[in-house]
Amino acid sequence: MNSYGFLAGCYDEFTTDVDYATWAEYIQRHFERAGLPGSTVLDLACGTGSLTRELSLRGYEMIGVDLSPDMLAQAAEKNRDAEGIAPIFLCQSMDQLDLYGTIDACVCCLDSINYVTDPKKLRRAFQRVHLFLMPGGLFLFDVNTPAKLEGLDGQVFLDETEDAYCVWRAEYSRRRRVCSYFMDIFRLEEESGLWERGEELHEERAYTPEELTSYLRDAGFTQIKQYGNLKHRPPKPGEDRIFFTARKEV
Repeated sequence: MNSYGFLAGCYDEFTTDVDYATWAEYIQRHFERAGLPGSTVLDLACGTGSLTRELSLRGYEMIGVDLSPDMLAQAAEKNRDAEGIAPIFLCQSMDQLDLYGTIDACVCCLDSINYVTDPKKLRRAFQRVHLFLMPGGLFLFDVNTPAKLEGLDGQVFLDETEDAYCVWRAEYSRRRRVCSYFMDIFRLEEESGLWERGEELHEERAYTPEELTSYLRDAGFTQIKQYGNLKHRPPKPGEDRIFFTARKEV
């Protein structure tokens, strides 16, 4: 089962509850407070490019990177009419990030960090981000907490639109510290008028804040801070999502 190969065509329909403008405003506030050395921003694991577009509309020069060519195709089409400098999209894995030049900030949002289930690869990904950041640059990302992922065990979810239907169940392995999502997706094809079925497996690893802080520090980051979900205060006990920011020393 290939992750995002079939889902890419209906991903945006199933994520209409995500307010990308609010996410972009939150990120921009962090950028303004940090005083970035420039305006080139990497959207790591950019998916279909919704957040890339929102940040581009705010004047940032965007680079989108994702491992799924199907998601990137959607992102390129969505940003085709972007004003100013059009975003650049690259098909790469996080741990093999290879850019043409430096960046002033990197964002990795919507629990994309959790999708790197191999800690060694996540460590390398942090090292690659640090390598391409300008001195004084900012790295911002969010994660689902271990408590949230463990709490999903055994739950079944349903997403439905007029031309797409997805049912998925979650199983959490305490041994692996991984939550697996088994998805059955049905999508109505416009040209044929027929329904197509796809199956996908998605996995998220539960990383503790202490682990992530250690990985960031080992990669060379400083001023590592944690925030509540789309908040500018430290996370409170029981929050399902927390944000991290880290700087590359000047």
